[in-house]
Amino acid sequence: MTVSLRYEDGTLRVDGDALDGIPGVEYDARSDTGRAPAHRYAALREWLRRHDRAIDDRVLDLNSVPDLHSNYDLREYQQDALDAWSDGGGADGADEPAPLPNRGCIELPTGSGKTVVAVAAIEQLRTPTLVVVPTLDLVHQWRTELEREFDVPVGQFGGGEQREELLTVSTYDSAYLKAEDVGDRFGLVVFDEVHHLGGEGYRDIARLLAAPARMGLTATFERPDDAHEIVAELVGPLVYRLSADDLAGDHLASYDVKRLTVELTSDERERYEQHQSTFTDYLARSNIRFTSGSDYQELVKRSGTDPEAREALLAKQRARRIMMGSQAKVDALADILDDHRGDRVIVFTAHNELAYDISERFLVPTITHETGTSERREVLERFRDGTYSRVVTSNVLDEGVDVPDANVAVILSGSGSEREFTQRLGRVLRPKADGGRALLYELVSAETAEERVASRRRG
Repeated sequence: MTVSLRYEDGTLRVDGDALDGIPGVEYDARSDTGRAPAHRYAALREWLRRHDRAIDDRVLDLNSVPDLHSNYDLREYQQDALDAWSDGGGADGADEPAPLPNRGCIELPTGSGKTVVAVAAIEQLRTPTLVVVPTLDLVHQWRTELEREFDVPVGQFGGGEQREELLTVSTYDSAYLKAEDVGDRFGLVVFDEVHHLGGEGYRDIARLLAAPARMGLTATFERPDDAHEIVAELVGPLVYRLSADDLAGDHLASYDVKRLTVELTSDERERYEQHQSTFTDYLARSNIRFTSGSDYQELVKRSGTDPEAREALLAKQRARRIMMGSQAKVDALADILDDHRGDRVIVFTAHNELAYDISERFLVPTITHETGTSERREVLERFRDGTYSRVVTSNVLDEGVDVPDANVAVILSGSGSEREFTQRLGRVLRPKADGGRALLYELVSAETAEERVASRRRG
């Protein structure tokens, strides 16, 4: 019996006799057909093929792509990553033990050329491709890269543009709005910074696209929820991973990490402990363990109607600001900047206020979420050409921005996550012309939550 497959409103319409038993297909009474999520397309085809079912496949509506040739010569590890991805993203359900080809996530440190692997995949498959990225800066970087390598028009979803081409780059936000309309028009989708796909809303992007080939790129995949399983289902599991340590000395700069533990002043300690007690006392009374992101969301939810919950939330934020911007940290930063006058330094903070304070005290240009696009690009360009030798930022340069080479990074404050730490380390890991080592300073306030998180992360 022939099974007919069509793309319809972000789903697969499945027609034919004896649809019972086909994994992932459910009966839809409204259309009197079977239905499956669009992202199941490759797995469904493979199941039907292995069970000798004839297929009338009209899911994809793909335009032909000319020969694509890039100028990249892949490094050995980049070729290994591409091969691992081409071999498949692992089993897709209990009834499908064989890996599905051209699926999966690749984890490589910042500066190691994840984009190069994706470019090679596009060249290899020669199919209409959608690249999904978290920021407009990355949209522009990907467009520039693809246009330079392939000399073809590159479309864009986001930033006021809605233009589709054989190769198209989109923000996650725009892809969320467009996925249902263009879900049958791409054979390959690349999710840059794929950890964003773990967010509840963004998951629908991958669900609504029928693209059988899927690649996820990240410097480190770390989330406190079930995102690993979600991404494995929608894109494929982790198929290749290398850390900064694996590449340091050969393809990335060798590096050292110096953790400096500093003490709060007596006044800071008193205020920190007071705010922490307000926070922890409320958790104890409310039976909130605060072990996951959902616990934090519960506290935020309660704070809308419970004054004590709101005060606890504010107390946590006040304690966090004290430990992250302590006077001793600022003094230590002064010593570091003095010791590295001839180096290119990036200072990372957790919030805008501290970034502006550092900028004003040390006369350092700053980049925050409030910095306009043109000003941000001007600061980075002057950092690149050596006009500026140091810059301070609050989270903005963690991902999604092409940051000029630096050899010293200072983490004054942050979230404490492994992903954030790895991204910030990656900002100083590009190989140095003189073969020198990169250096990352991590400033931690003693006997605070920050110290405990840093200890768990770095061991």
